[in-house]
Amino acid sequence: MRILVIGNGAREDALAWRLAQSPSCEAVFVAPGNAGTALRHENWPIVATEGRALVARAKDAQIDLAVIGPETAIAAGVADRFREANIATFGPNRSAGRLESSKIFAKRFMERHGVSTAKARIVHSLANAERVLDDWSGACVVKADGLAAGKGVVVTPDVATARAVVREWYGSGRIPGGGSDVLLEEKLDGREVSVFALGDGKRFVPFASACDYKRAGDADTGPNTGGMGAYSPPFGFPGDLHDIVRERILEPVARGLAAENERYVGALYCGLMWTADGPAVIEFNARFGDPETQVLMPRVRGDFARALVSAAHGALEPDSISFADDACVGVVLATADYPRTSTPLAGLPAVLGLSEGKLAFWGGSTLRDGVVDSKGGRVLTLTALGATLAEARANAYDAVDEVGRRLGGAAASLTYRRDIAALPPTA
Repeated sequence: MRILVIGNGAREDALAWRLAQSPSCEAVFVAPGNAGTALRHENWPIVATEGRALVARAKDAQIDLAVIGPETAIAAGVADRFREANIATFGPNRSAGRLESSKIFAKRFMERHGVSTAKARIVHSLANAERVLDDWSGACVVKADGLAAGKGVVVTPDVATARAVVREWYGSGRIPGGGSDVLLEEKLDGREVSVFALGDGKRFVPFASACDYKRAGDADTGPNTGGMGAYSPPFGFPGDLHDIVRERILEPVARGLAAENERYVGALYCGLMWTADGPAVIEFNARFGDPETQVLMPRVRGDFARALVSAAHGALEPDSISFADDACVGVVLATADYPRTSTPLAGLPAVLGLSEGKLAFWGGSTLRDGVVDSKGGRVLTLTALGATLAEARANAYDAVDEVGRRLGGAAASLTYRRDIAALPPTA
């Protein structure tokens, strides 16, 4: 099977790396790819949202399966273009992808179909938001409606802080992700966990779960980011976590999609708060998560490509894969001012020389003349396996030290959290 992975982040680097190890895989191509995929596969210089150009190149290359990584490509309808060309595609169409691309669509969908989620109010202007907050008490989660690369959610402790956020957003005319719609949501109490499922258009099958760390600083301080690290499997949750999520989240979502004539093929990320009453949905993503994918792929065993292509053909074969008992921990190295800015870095070493059992997945970057130029932000995700979570954590931070020595002076431009997998994430 000849496989095209669409995207240029560490998630796509990890997906391509694992797919290439599948017995049914002949070759992997990545568009546009990054420095990591350039070292292991063939990159195509086509932007992930350019559906028609991607389809034309895929036809020439005789691609058997397209795997769509980023939410921007899903929102741009890239999966629709591939299906029109009769190329098997793992990734939802634009319409079903609204579960991620519009938080308001997702909230209304969950309310229609009885999926547990936080109560919320939808506002369309500053005046509207002010009136709603006049009657609010306690903490408030302020969410921009559109895609905002992990930066469109602010958890505020009180009404005054929530009011300041909406005034800043509306006053500046720069609501993250664009548009004018905002969700004001109650704050749920509990622990967060990410559960991933594979959909084949008829059903969702739980795939794997992980915990990620969204805040920029240790002890869950600082602004929300796209993710500063993750670990899998989660600890401190019920042993039948996947069964509970299947019954209470995935089955109602599948029934709701069918009732609305939506056919969802691809990964569904369920960002959940595990409350005293069980799981409640914080958000859906219509694809594999980043950085969770980087800690899931090292644990996958079997024919991952076969699982995805079977889903693309509407008859998922979940038994084609399994998971190692080992734990995996991933630590993100980001430029110092991330997420406020993404400072480019140039001349990084392409070969990082990690010891056995440790992996480096590159974020947005290019490989030129044996060195890497990074666009900044989340530069690398370093992962490691271990027989226990503590061992995996120790190995992951050993990898951070190894890469720091290899980067030399450039390491001073990078930052990372030092508490990944040390304590449960709280925000």
